[in-house]
Amino acid sequence: MLKYQAEVLNTLFSAVVRQNVAPGVWNWLNEKVAPAHNSQSFNIAFVSVPRKTGKAAIPLTDEQAADIREAGAGLTIGGWTIDRLCRVWLLANADHADEEKYVQTVENLFLTAEVNELVALYSALPVLAYPERWVKRCAEGIRSNIGAALEAIMCNNPYPAVYLNEPAWNQLILKAFFTEKPVEQIIGIDARANADLAKTLSDYAHERWAAHRPVNPQIWRCTGKFINADILQDMERLFASEHDFDREAAALACSDSQYPPAQQLLNKNQNIKSAIISGQLSWNALAEKMKNYVLQS
Repeated sequence: MLKYQAEVLNTLFSAVVRQNVAPGVWNWLNEKVAPAHNSQSFNIAFVSVPRKTGKAAIPLTDEQAADIREAGAGLTIGGWTIDRLCRVWLLANADHADEEKYVQTVENLFLTAEVNELVALYSALPVLAYPERWVKRCAEGIRSNIGAALEAIMCNNPYPAVYLNEPAWNQLILKAFFTEKPVEQIIGIDARANADLAKTLSDYAHERWAAHRPVNPQIWRCTGKFINADILQDMERLFASEHDFDREAAALACSDSQYPPAQQLLNKNQNIKSAIISGQLSWNALAEKMKNYVLQS
């Protein structure tokens, strides 16, 4: 079962913040989360963070990155800026003794946020108090057309995989493919694969094929365990493709399947099967190969 450790994450975030801001800024941040401050004061502080901290990228040691990944079920904050992390820290440490007051304060920030503030709000989902209260907000965010906000929800964020129900999770995965997000960065993409999602992605691929549009081979990552007679036809089409990525995706999907015809299909492609068995080929390795191909094109 997927899970993350919110309190441990917050402790790790605190250490990184303290190492990357001046002592006066650290004191200012702590003042703004004190119970004596009202919601309006907190809102102003949240908006004002970049003016206090700057927007430099956060340097992380290998040990810090590893600790955050472990506590966050794969979470990484590589690429975050210090203002983004400090906003997340403020949200995680705001006085939450009064649940309704806390929830309303955060909801008000969502309602008035500009793009960078939205990114911080969605990035904070794993460390917000009362995590069940943010499921609807997360699901609504998936319907957003703001690319940076979508990435904050989808990429390297453990909250959706832990708290979204199956329909909302499936919508996240489909939206990620539709908006061409790096799906290999979606935490839980393999663990939360399901039959309905497999059918939806197969249907989506058929729509794109019918329109003579390309299909991201990573789509088949979520189908392997649910290959049936219908999806097997997709695998046969992929194995017949002139593109290596398609054939490799089909082999990876079939290697995840217990469906005998899928295993038989895989056995006809021994070279790719051997690469999978040896560990040379995996879904993440395929994603890296695809990325390098795009960069070299």
